[in-house]
Amino acid sequence: MAENITQNTYNEENIDDHFSKPLAGKILSKQKLGRNDSLEIESRSFHNQAHGSKGVSWSVILQLAFQSIGIVYGDIGTSPLYVFSSTFTDGIKHNDDILGVLSLIFYTITLIPLIKYVLIVLRATDNGDGGTFALYSLVCRYAKVGLIPSQQNEDRNVSNFELELPSKRLRRATKLKIKLENSNFAKFFMLFATMLGTSMVIGDGVLTPCISVLSAVGGVKQATTKMTDDMIVWISVAILILLFMVQRFGTDKVGYSFAPIICVWFAMIGGIGLFNLFKYDPAVIKAVNPKYIVDYFRRNKDKAWISLGGVVLAITGTEALFADVGHFAVRSIQISMCAVTYPALICAYSGQAAYLRKHNDVVSETFYESIPKPLYWPMFVVAVMASIIASQAMISGTFSIIQQSLSLGCFPRVKIVHTSSKFEGQVYIPEVNYLLMLACIGVTLGFRSTTNIGNAYGIAVVFVMTLTSAFLVLIMLMIWKTNIFYVIAYVLTIGVVELVYLSSVLYKFDQGGYLPLAFAAVLMTIMYVWNDVYRRKYYYELDNKISPDKLKEVASETSLSRLPGLAMFYSELVHGIPPIFKHYVENVPALHSVLVFVSIKSLPIGKVPVEERFLFRRVEPKELNVFRCVARYGYTDVRNEEEPFERILIEKLKQFIVDDFWLNQAIEKDQESEEGENISHENGDGNQENHERLSSDDMDRQIEIIDKAWRAGVVHLMGETEVIAGKGANIVKRILIDYAYTFLRRNLRQSEKVFDIPQKRMLKVGMTYEL
Repeated sequence: MAENITQNTYNEENIDDHFSKPLAGKILSKQKLGRNDSLEIESRSFHNQAHGSKGVSWSVILQLAFQSIGIVYGDIGTSPLYVFSSTFTDGIKHNDDILGVLSLIFYTITLIPLIKYVLIVLRATDNGDGGTFALYSLVCRYAKVGLIPSQQNEDRNVSNFELELPSKRLRRATKLKIKLENSNFAKFFMLFATMLGTSMVIGDGVLTPCISVLSAVGGVKQATTKMTDDMIVWISVAILILLFMVQRFGTDKVGYSFAPIICVWFAMIGGIGLFNLFKYDPAVIKAVNPKYIVDYFRRNKDKAWISLGGVVLAITGTEALFADVGHFAVRSIQISMCAVTYPALICAYSGQAAYLRKHNDVVSETFYESIPKPLYWPMFVVAVMASIIASQAMISGTFSIIQQSLSLGCFPRVKIVHTSSKFEGQVYIPEVNYLLMLACIGVTLGFRSTTNIGNAYGIAVVFVMTLTSAFLVLIMLMIWKTNIFYVIAYVLTIGVVELVYLSSVLYKFDQGGYLPLAFAAVLMTIMYVWNDVYRRKYYYELDNKISPDKLKEVASETSLSRLPGLAMFYSELVHGIPPIFKHYVENVPALHSVLVFVSIKSLPIGKVPVEERFLFRRVEPKELNVFRCVARYGYTDVRNEEEPFERILIEKLKQFIVDDFWLNQAIEKDQESEEGENISHENGDGNQENHERLSSDDMDRQIEIIDKAWRAGVVHLMGETEVIAGKGANIVKRILIDYAYTFLRRNLRQSEKVFDIPQKRMLKVGMTYEL
């Protein structure tokens, strides 16, 4: 736990005192000055300000709530287009079956989107970010279950890192934490489950546009018989292409464009639902009695169980509510769901059920048949537009979770474009956008109808929901330390409901249900290959890192010349100096006057404040002017030209030199005090002042060296490592490293493109690792 970890930091008050008047006669304890000279302790953090989450004004919350209607709820909002037709695939056998299905829809929407996600799951956001990887990172931050050994005690000093934990039920949570940390199987299983959930959400992002657009465009057949199925398919493809082309404008602009349309959509389906309810059969409101669900299963038995695959489509897009929360805010999502989406959906389904009670024979075209004739064409236009927008929810969610998985080393490098300077977390990924577009076109042309796509859709939706519940139970037990009876109640209600739905959708595996699993298999293969070799590379560098003695030996060679300027040597290795540096010096016997080893590190949190981003460590001897730097990022942080990386790093380096000087002064004074040296007051003060003046001059000289090197120019040295399978490796390992990983690496973005390093000032250093 965080409170039990020794804090190797100054508190802010003491630092300010030292800067305002050197030492000022203060005597600080060794505990406050805790210092370890081992190179393994990369650095110390001097500023540990409480950067609590800033309060968001209600005006911003309401703006985001309005935006979220256009981005988050398009998918679940367009479900009335196809839920009843997908549930009663063989027609309505008994009039009360309509009440049973309506009751199922009512309780499913209430239990899953409203109670589970809005009231419970949104509490498990990772500093405002949602999705499967956010849950995984939350667990990684509390227990050491990550597979990359890059954890540092200093990470807990980042203000966003701290977990506010209740003190009760600590013993149970601690036991669970220890079991997870000591089990390699548990660590791999959690990573596997996270990858599976991520892959399913991406698969959902492919299927949502297909089924939504096809369902809406298909309604035109009610108005004209000239429209063939082929024409509907090609119109849908054209709409999908247009949808993906506008993604580059960003969630902010797209959200403001879409929100009014979805608001009109919810108003129309809610209004038409109320109209049908009072006109045809107001008595359908008795479906709130769960007795009708029991009667429905008694009458239809296994067919009722199979029909659940249609009912579950009423909550499609619910995972987007959680995955997209990083684009908005928890409170804004809660407001828009409770005030707009939930009431409109309940009214819409109730109205359709009332209409069907009088017109059993039109169940296959329930939505369009139940629209009053004067409103048909306006409703058709709005339905097509809403179906386009419905796709936006899962596309935005896909971008968010891929950004998270990329930062945690579980996805190949792609370009992350932050599309809004006003709202955090809104991103666009060009490569993924176009791959999703091609996949959507392929599915639409291949399946050509909503029936089989609906079967595939249900599996993707319920799989992700079930995995979210599994992670949530773990968080309840280990982090929230929830009362065990509440956990059991959650599992027996929401957990059992989701498992029943999962069993139903899996029954339709051969009727299109295999599609999301096929998507997941491809995506998980890519993610596993990348993550596995990423870990192997890290362990290789860890095992072959350069020791401090070896570095001194290399740097002190007389044949090594020093060049004017500052060199930044990039590496992912946090604990030590990578072996590629030795390879560089052996081939280019020259070093710049100042050398900074920069380790880019991702923390399992959303954002790292800029003032807490850099950790520095001086490499002895001081005359070498060599430093270690760990640049820490969260998985939603910007790493491109918008952030002046060079300038901030140099400023923080000079600040570190100043901090390090005062820390050394305080340590020396503390040691002298403990040794009980009795120096005369007059001579002692004079010697101390003289010593501090000399040290201060030395500090100024070091800062001048940094400034001079900075003015002479900065060179970025990138390690370009090739990886091959070592001698004696089996065939599986050779395929994994020599073919699969190499293919991904050569066809995707390189590091310098991800970090936007200037090409004219970049030098690549190549080396081959035998893994």
